[in-house]
Amino acid sequence: MRIVIAEDDALLREGLALLLRAEGLDVVATAGTADGILDAIDTHKPDVAILDVRMPPTHTDEGIVAAVEARRRRPDLAVLVLSAYVEQSFATELLVGGVTGLGYLLKERVGRVEEFLDALNRVAGGGTAIDPEVVAQLFTRSRQDTRLERLSPRERDVLGLMAEGLGNGAIAERLVVTDGAVHKHIRSIFAKLDLSPADQVDRRVAAVLRYLDDARRRT
Repeated sequence: MRIVIAEDDALLREGLALLLRAEGLDVVATAGTADGILDAIDTHKPDVAILDVRMPPTHTDEGIVAAVEARRRRPDLAVLVLSAYVEQSFATELLVGGVTGLGYLLKERVGRVEEFLDALNRVAGGGTAIDPEVVAQLFTRSRQDTRLERLSPRERDVLGLMAEGLGNGAIAERLVVTDGAVHKHIRSIFAKLDLSPADQVDRRVAAVLRYLDDARRRT
């Protein structure tokens, strides 16, 4: 796995690079600016880009803009965005364009090495890793959607974990239920959100994006 890192805090940037290299991963470049990381992506053609949300010169959304641009240039690039706190509009701006190979984590997860590496590997493998706190805040905002109000509390739990990027087995383990129970809840979620098997879409992705998009409109 070839990785590039964009983080303007030099201590965090180098610490993250050391952590990943200690795990046997190939950090091919680091940068302190969004432009620098785009150049590195063009030069090194990495598998994964890890980017901070707030970077120079304005320290607002440079990381998100760079992530979107990086995916435009290389649609197969996995992107993991790090943020110091939940920034809902930035999270949905990134995710509403598609969730394959995308992650959005709070920086505090980096200190939880096992969780962070699990999220990184999930994103690199084409999956999704959204911080539980981001999901919780987006889900709270999106509950005003009438279709989402059809969901039971347990179904909302399952949909929230789907949005984090967990598969059925991991959801079952987290909720301490059987795989069959998770499968049943997901079928019910699809039905209540009017997602038909005949639709030419990935219903799992559509279910997640439905409430992420609703949350984005309400921010």
